[in-house]
Amino acid sequence: MALLDFLNKKQKDGAAMSMPQIVPVLPKDIYAEGALNLADTIAPAALKVSAKEIELGEQFARSFYTISYPRYLTDSWFTPIVNLSRVFDAGIFIHPVETEAALRSFQRKVAEVQSQIADREEKGLVRDPMLDTAYQDLEALRDNLQQAQEKLFEVGLYLTIYGNSKEELDKIEADVRGILDSRLIYTKPALFQQEQGFRSTLPLALDELSVNHKLNSSPLSSIFPFVSFDLTSDRGILYGINRHNASLILFDRFSLENYNSVVFAKSGSGKSYAVKLEILRSLMFDTTVIVIDPEQEYSSLAEATGGRMFNISLSSEHHINPFDLPPVKEDENPSDILRSNIINLVGLFRIMLGGLTPEEDAIVDRAITETYALKDITGDADFTGVEAPLLSDFENVLSGMQGSESLVQRLSKYTKGTWAGFINQPTNVDINKQFIVFSVRDMEDELKPVAMYIVTHFIWNAVRHELKKRLLIIDEAWWMMKSEDTASFLFSLAKRGRKYYLGVSTITQDVEDFLRSPYGKPILTNSSIQLLLKQSPTTIDLLKDIFNLTDEEKFLLLESGVGEGLFFAGLKHVAIKVVASYTEDQIITSDPSQLLAIKNEKNRLETGGAS
Repeated sequence: MALLDFLNKKQKDGAAMSMPQIVPVLPKDIYAEGALNLADTIAPAALKVSAKEIELGEQFARSFYTISYPRYLTDSWFTPIVNLSRVFDAGIFIHPVETEAALRSFQRKVAEVQSQIADREEKGLVRDPMLDTAYQDLEALRDNLQQAQEKLFEVGLYLTIYGNSKEELDKIEADVRGILDSRLIYTKPALFQQEQGFRSTLPLALDELSVNHKLNSSPLSSIFPFVSFDLTSDRGILYGINRHNASLILFDRFSLENYNSVVFAKSGSGKSYAVKLEILRSLMFDTTVIVIDPEQEYSSLAEATGGRMFNISLSSEHHINPFDLPPVKEDENPSDILRSNIINLVGLFRIMLGGLTPEEDAIVDRAITETYALKDITGDADFTGVEAPLLSDFENVLSGMQGSESLVQRLSKYTKGTWAGFINQPTNVDINKQFIVFSVRDMEDELKPVAMYIVTHFIWNAVRHELKKRLLIIDEAWWMMKSEDTASFLFSLAKRGRKYYLGVSTITQDVEDFLRSPYGKPILTNSSIQLLLKQSPTTIDLLKDIFNLTDEEKFLLLESGVGEGLFFAGLKHVAIKVVASYTEDQIITSDPSQLLAIKNEKNRLETGGAS
């Protein structure tokens, strides 16, 4: 017969005591219509029902039920069972009891206990504290029932565990019963009732064991089984596995109120791995991804996905002119775009020149305006397609202004000195690809904040010019938090990105440096997704305060393995484990040993192919 027929059939009286039997699943009409139905598809080849377990194909299942509870049930006592890293099914059956019938039963029980107490007193026996306690509990519960503060229920709690062998079943049962025994909750196997126990824990709403205990509302609430959030939606990408209940963390960042995220983790905890995995899966959903990469960790991913990598350094052939202006769209005012770009350039020169006094700030602002005017770029006309000035043009204008001697001297190293090849060139970078990486690994540390500011400003102009779903990844974002101007610009990206369908992901291992900036917490609060991986003891207390972590979550972050941590999305958060397929792992890994093995294998294949 089909499996569902077997599961739903009612046993006859005495069948529970029958000998072990083989129940073959042989659908009579399996080929009648030339197609299989759902029951035929999911049914195992055979079921073997014995006294202590059921054999389902190659799996074994064993059911047991609770037989007693302690006087008090603590909150969340069922949580360790729900979060147990084992495969099992639980059935909780709650049958309401009429209050009137319960009160009549309590009246008889109270009279019985009173009679026992009085009988002991007449015989001169020592007071029995168990009887006194039972009397007090009965009276208190009867009062609560009469005042409608409590209700009474018949409750059945059944568990079915699964394993690949009887020995594994014994071990799992020992683990489960050990947890329950420690809380004075005792269970028994459903001997010669495994069939009924199995069906009672299936989602069929059949209480075939009928082993129930009376519980009032308060202790019943402690059995509430949903102790961890699920972050599974009907669309999005797979971020990882929920470590509490093994569910999928499937999420679409573009469905939230903003599309930004932050990733905090110590070095070597898998933060870049997790982000590269998100990139790889986002690319499959037509998301354009742009990465600012300080360590050239994303080059192999760009190569594997047909993307483009630009190396930004003093000797690189790739250049970005910070004076470039985006094309003016129909709904935009040229003067607004020019003014915004001038403000951003003043911030850039503040970083490049080591700060500006108020007088120097005004001089630089005026010099930028005049530099644009020399190229006929003003706020009165559309400047789309007009050739933008270079840094050397700005230097010529600045040198002719009174009080600019110090500014010109500090600027000369970017136009004539060691750093002249960096930004004093026309832009020759084209980002019309789905995946773009800007690597600043070879840039001197002193110039990295400048380079990252110029690159992000260039990206922002491209984002404003054409509306499409984009993801901007800024790895080691603490470089940008070192300067107030770069941090302010990063915050403006996070705040304004949603309008242009842009999600900004900031990644850092220096949590303290990031959050010490006045823009660190605002960026964090403007990020709907936060991923915390393994943390160091020096930063965990700071994160505990900011994210309102419990002590258990704090220790989880301290003891997590690579790719493990906490995933926050909106108001929910869960424990996550980042999981990749073999092919994904080969593409995104940054483990030196794996990279060397992949390189050696590639060389071996090339050598073999050549021979």
